[in-house]
Amino acid sequence: MQADPFSDILKLMRAETLVTGGFTAGGAWALRFPVPEKIKFFAVVKGHCVVRIDGTDEWIGFGTGDVGLLAARRSFVLASDPAVPPVDAMRVFSDARAATPMLGDGADFAHIGGHVLLDPASGQLLADALPPWIHIPATSPHATTFRWLLDQLVAERAGGLPGGLLASAQLAQLLFIQILRAHIDTSAPMPAGWLRALGDPRIAPALRLMHAQPDRAWQLGELARACAMSRTTFAAHFKTVAGVAPLAYLTGWRMRLAERALREDAAPVAAIARSLGYGSESAFSNAFKRISGRSPRAYRNGARGDLGSV
Repeated sequence: MQADPFSDILKLMRAETLVTGGFTAGGAWALRFPVPEKIKFFAVVKGHCVVRIDGTDEWIGFGTGDVGLLAARRSFVLASDPAVPPVDAMRVFSDARAATPMLGDGADFAHIGGHVLLDPASGQLLADALPPWIHIPATSPHATTFRWLLDQLVAERAGGLPGGLLASAQLAQLLFIQILRAHIDTSAPMPAGWLRALGDPRIAPALRLMHAQPDRAWQLGELARACAMSRTTFAAHFKTVAGVAPLAYLTGWRMRLAERALREDAAPVAAIARSLGYGSESAFSNAFKRISGRSPRAYRNGARGDLGSV
């Protein structure tokens, strides 16, 4: 099987998506949600609402099948109409006796939401790459998949079947991956970075090679040939899309892998250096310190100290 850089990065960050709740509503209603501590997602499974993110004046319409992802730490309001004064959502949920709170008669609107857990050390890689807000409308090319996933999520949460919690978690994870795919496929300009690079078919062969064999001493010419481009064209296009030169991307990915190994493995630094293609521990240490600002041993000691304080 070919290397899959997108899966590699998600596994590195240990992205885990959880469905944490939802509500139904009827009539006039409005809820203010607090600043989320994690990346938050929500979807409209029935009806329509409007959404306003704190710090903006714009109300965004959300219809059945629309999905939103909030990466910024901002409070937000969901409402049937902008004119309705919002009430505190957490108070409504804490006072509710049912697993799914109901506003009014609950006949007009249904919502499901959750959040994305990321590894405290490596998760910032994704948090830094995401825009503050992503809105995937039900009219997008990914709508059929979103609709199926949302229908299955609702059914699993309502069915009470054996394995329902695990099934919901897996479906939520698929929903998150689909949100990222839809965002990568968007026609709107994305800032240079690894997320944009993953969606660029012209440099995909080079990314697969580097992720499949990060320990190999890849040459610019090899990577360019894999992409059927000249060295100059490949280097310029790669930097435009990824924000860094191809071999700088390779070094950065090696350092991410090194950080994980230093946090989680007991292997000597020299062994980690060899596994990532460095001929000597000193060469690896110099590269690691240049990228992370600390020596490998200092990083490992700091990571163990952080774990010990949890």
